[in-house]
Amino acid sequence: MTDRAAARAAKSALAARLSTDPGVVGVGLARGDGGYVVKVNLADAGAALRVPGDVDGVPVVTQVIGAVRPL
Repeated sequence: MTDRAAARAAKSALAARLSTDPGVVGVGLARGDGGYVVKVNLADAGAALRVPGDVDGVPVVTQVIGAVRPL
């Protein structure tokens, strides 16, 4: 079970790593079956290939939400 503190540290590390990837539109935390996970929102499915399955033992999940544009 992943606690919130470990997930927050993994989120920070992954957000820094993916900050220049144009296919990544957001990085956050979510609840999973085994505690917290890092959730990565993507502009397209191809970007998922560049996202690791876990960071420091914390699971990473992806979701394609499309491009994010201001209203």
